[in-house]
Amino acid sequence: MGLAVLIVASSSSGQDVSSASFAAESHAQERVAVEGRAHGHKMTGTMSNQDWWPDQLKLHILHQNSSESNPMGESFDYAAEFAKLDLDALKQDITELMTTSQDWWPADWGHYGPLFIRMAWHSAGTYRVTDGRGGASEGSQRFAPLNSWPDNANLDKARRLLWPIKKKYGRQISWADLMVLAGNCALESMGLETFGFGGGREDVWEPQQDIYWGPEGEWLADARYSADGELANPLAAVQMGLIYVNPEGPNGKPDPLAAARDIRTTFARMAMNDEETVALIAGGHTFGKSHGAASAEHVGPEPEAAGLEEQGLGWKNSYGTGKGADTITSGLEGAWTTTPTRWSHGYFHNLFTREWTLTKSPAGAWQWAPSGPPNVPDAHLEGKMNWPMMFTTDIALIRDPIYLEISKRFYENPDEFEDAFARAWYKLTHRDMGPVVRLLGPDVAAVQLWQDPVPAVDHVLIDDRDVETLKAEILGSGVSVSRLVSTAWASASTFRTSDKRGGANGARVRLAPQKDWEVNEPEELARVLATLERIRSNFNRSQSGEKKVSLADLIVLGGCAAVEAAAEKAGVDVTVPFTPGRTDATQEMTDAASFAVLRPMTDGFRNYVAEEHYRRPEVELVDRANQLMLTAPEMTVLVGGMRVLGANFEDSTHGVFAEQTGALTNAFFVNLLDMGTEWKESSGGGYLYDGYDRETGELKWTASSVDLVFGSNSQLRAIAEVYASDDAHRKFVDDFVAAWDKVMNLDRFDHAGEQAAVTHRPPTTDTLEPYECGDVTRLHTVNDIFLASQPGVEDFKQARMGGMRTVINSRHATENEDFDERQVVTSLGMTYHNPAWNGPQELTDAIIHQTRELLRTVERPILLHCSSANRT
Repeated sequence: MGLAVLIVASSSSGQDVSSASFAAESHAQERVAVEGRAHGHKMTGTMSNQDWWPDQLKLHILHQNSSESNPMGESFDYAAEFAKLDLDALKQDITELMTTSQDWWPADWGHYGPLFIRMAWHSAGTYRVTDGRGGASEGSQRFAPLNSWPDNANLDKARRLLWPIKKKYGRQISWADLMVLAGNCALESMGLETFGFGGGREDVWEPQQDIYWGPEGEWLADARYSADGELANPLAAVQMGLIYVNPEGPNGKPDPLAAARDIRTTFARMAMNDEETVALIAGGHTFGKSHGAASAEHVGPEPEAAGLEEQGLGWKNSYGTGKGADTITSGLEGAWTTTPTRWSHGYFHNLFTREWTLTKSPAGAWQWAPSGPPNVPDAHLEGKMNWPMMFTTDIALIRDPIYLEISKRFYENPDEFEDAFARAWYKLTHRDMGPVVRLLGPDVAAVQLWQDPVPAVDHVLIDDRDVETLKAEILGSGVSVSRLVSTAWASASTFRTSDKRGGANGARVRLAPQKDWEVNEPEELARVLATLERIRSNFNRSQSGEKKVSLADLIVLGGCAAVEAAAEKAGVDVTVPFTPGRTDATQEMTDAASFAVLRPMTDGFRNYVAEEHYRRPEVELVDRANQLMLTAPEMTVLVGGMRVLGANFEDSTHGVFAEQTGALTNAFFVNLLDMGTEWKESSGGGYLYDGYDRETGELKWTASSVDLVFGSNSQLRAIAEVYASDDAHRKFVDDFVAAWDKVMNLDRFDHAGEQAAVTHRPPTTDTLEPYECGDVTRLHTVNDIFLASQPGVEDFKQARMGGMRTVINSRHATENEDFDERQVVTSLGMTYHNPAWNGPQELTDAIIHQTRELLRTVERPILLHCSSANRT
């Protein structure tokens, strides 16, 4: 489906992937499409700093997607807008569009479903598990380079077909959500029961600058392999401009077994196992066709190189009508099944019951032709019948022994195949969205293991007095400031914003594989965790009620306490924010193999470099900072603070430009910028440097390349100068605390909004904000609870409470002005319970306890009501 392997056809648009040999056959045209000069375009402009100095740190990635590029404004709340959306009406509009063929781009068989599946597939299919980047969650297919990749040929038409619907619903549906939803609606309209859909993808408004797509300088090149044939990390696709693999076979050579090797590598790097891979390829190729009516010499430049008059469209086709039966996309031509617009099991039937021989498409691309008569209705010419076809990557599914076994099982058990495809499609289109609590809408499926679940809170949370008591006990436990800081950092800093994985919630730092990572110093980590576990157990046993503290919370609290103690030692009184509510995941909730990709190859914040690192440590530092959503100043202040706190890997002194550790001072910056030190590369190498006293020649300091980059890079030096100034000590501490708090809470999707504040403004009538008349009324309280009620309605009405959904007995709340805690229900995509249902009692109790804790700071919960005609 665009998978190159999986290209599901489009409506005369290209459900296909561009094939390497097909493109190579018309190399001149390919070169023109890349350069654009033959189409009247000429390169203009001046050399950028990056052009002059290619090795310069790419700090701009820390400031991409700023509010200045976003037309929606800083106050825009997409989740709130999505909640207003009439999702059923939207899906109906999309479904009607499927069979409303447009003359400017006619639908194959009168149905755009296969085209929309390919669009959604290619939007999600750029995801790679190694760094979590790519995927559908940002709507990046609208921008270069993705909008102009050969593999995305003619998907510009799919998005243009959707524009009237996007225009109609405006801010209530993002392009990112709409593209995935269109794929879901396409599957459903053609007879497949999908596994679910979750909204919540927020559009970006500029191309993402932090994604490495490969080293190649031209489309379909493959310089990404090592001498021994290993695909470079973090890449997943086999060639520049492809989503997955080449459908003709590696480099256009029709070798099914070699293609199977590519498929296995590529799909594994996109988080799919062998069974999911077969299901996706077979399910995707159940629909639509590929397009190769003629040679690529008829195809014009891609959207980014096309003329202004094309208005963002590309690949203009001069062959025949340039559309419909004359469409050219991948160069391969034909459908896989006899019913390309209906879900069926015809793909495996054809694959196993026909003999397949190698042939070429009308465009000259390698594909496979079957024995037997033609039995596929033509997509545009009534009465004409065509032969089905297969890609080399399809034949791979019956030549590779592992894929063959799975394919046979699916062929013999069609219900199992259908379920496997529905689940794999859901994973494909939601893999980069993080925990299930981030997903919006009524169609969210039950939580899946690949969503890294954590338990719901099943206890009363600790209060401010408990926090102070626990901090004192932690600081008096004998664990050093440096160990408390490094343990909290190890827990929280696994977060990566690319796919919203990792972080402190779940306390997975105590589980495999994280507890055994070298960077976490397993023996020291185990000692710290044992101490914290003892404190946790003692505290929980001492409580007469249902109050508890999780180890996840205690790990973070220990780090916060250590930072406060270090600031006090430096003469600054500061309170580090702390918000409880994290829970402890189990090993059964943790896919160790999946979490292995979160292991840092380097961690510049702890001055750690693994032997198998891929890039210079300072480059990796910027990448890690980007994943932690840090700005350049935040990255700078954190490194400086972590050094003087003594949080280095194995207590190394590299970059510890202070006489003693454990005091939160700006000594790192003061001494780094001291011209009394002369730096020389260490004789031992390893990105290490020695700093000598210019007058005496004595060794003063040692440092890593990460440390010295803050004095070497002009932009970072400018920031370092701010923190090195004589009047900057308080600012340094405050900025460090703010950045620390940010990292500790990056994964707190269980709370709405930013998690920086410790104290909250009590609710007043000023905090009330209408949400949606006739549905839900929104009320902000101290914990961002959303309560709603509608008079005269017996059943429960949903409302949001941060990332949790709460349901209240509306009539009881309205008429009696009394909140019945037993009526509270949660919907975390997992379980529902009320007195009339047989849900788990422990879940009900957990919700009651949490609700009681949340409401105890409010004198009386304020319940609002509205009807379809009147809002109060």
